[in-house]
Amino acid sequence: MMRILVLGAAAGGGYPQWNCNTPGSRRAWRGEDGAKRRSQASIAVSADGERWLLVNASPDFRQQVLALPPLWPRHGLRHSPIEAVLLSSGEIDHIAGLLSMRERQRFDLWASARVHALLAQNPIFDALHPDYVTRKPLALDTPTDIVGLDSLLGLRVTAFSVPGKVPLFMESRSPDLRGGDEETLGLEITDGRERFYYIPGCAALTQSLRERLRGAALVFFDGTLWRDDEMQRAGVGGKTGARMGHMSIAGGNGADDAGTLAAFAGLDVRRKLFIHLNTTNPVLDEASPERAQVRAQGWEVAEDGMELTI
Repeated sequence: MMRILVLGAAAGGGYPQWNCNTPGSRRAWRGEDGAKRRSQASIAVSADGERWLLVNASPDFRQQVLALPPLWPRHGLRHSPIEAVLLSSGEIDHIAGLLSMRERQRFDLWASARVHALLAQNPIFDALHPDYVTRKPLALDTPTDIVGLDSLLGLRVTAFSVPGKVPLFMESRSPDLRGGDEETLGLEITDGRERFYYIPGCAALTQSLRERLRGAALVFFDGTLWRDDEMQRAGVGGKTGARMGHMSIAGGNGADDAGTLAAFAGLDVRRKLFIHLNTTNPVLDEASPERAQVRAQGWEVAEDGMELTI
């Protein structure tokens, strides 16, 4: 049986974002009922409840570990039950937490060749000393057994390409913002008995992705925005969800962009959770009509500290 801990459920910046004063964020600042604060998206997975794989290292890593006793040190003077880290992209909210993991603790760091190359370009990540942190390539469409400190973790990961874009900090250097196949990954994680999918960033639900997810027991999926033009409507940004590489829950660009709710209809996924939610997304308000709509269609909105078993 796999245990899955949700360390954080929000998009980059968290909820509320540090400088956001929109009505929804104000409710979270004030700690009002139905507006739970969230840190930046990350999960941890274990096949035995003792040794963990961290999926994405968010800037909020330290406070997330403090909030979750299963991830606390237990043995000797230096210890962590996190024995491996896997990155689904090179976005800041997926890699910045690595800098809080530099205290000479052994773990393997799994990522696509593209993401490893991004880390190698920035010498600040050399703080992850190679005597302690082994960087391992994650090949696409190849089932990979994740190794812990001394033995297999009992988890097998298959990474696959999903539509997305290059990290924000690479946009000025990239002629094609969509990047290559290794830019944005979806993950299938299994313990050999059950499997689930983690896809915190995705620009479109292609037919091949639909077929991959059909009948799945559990899917975490990109819930960044409610509408494609949400940030424009809120007056806090000029980019659409599509421009940022995210599929929107309700769409917003007419019949050709019906959104995630419509795209998942008929896929018979048993449990569906939105994760990586932007501070402007109205589904973060538990009393909102948008929250009621996703709930009526069988979706949950992930929260920090959730524990799921499968």
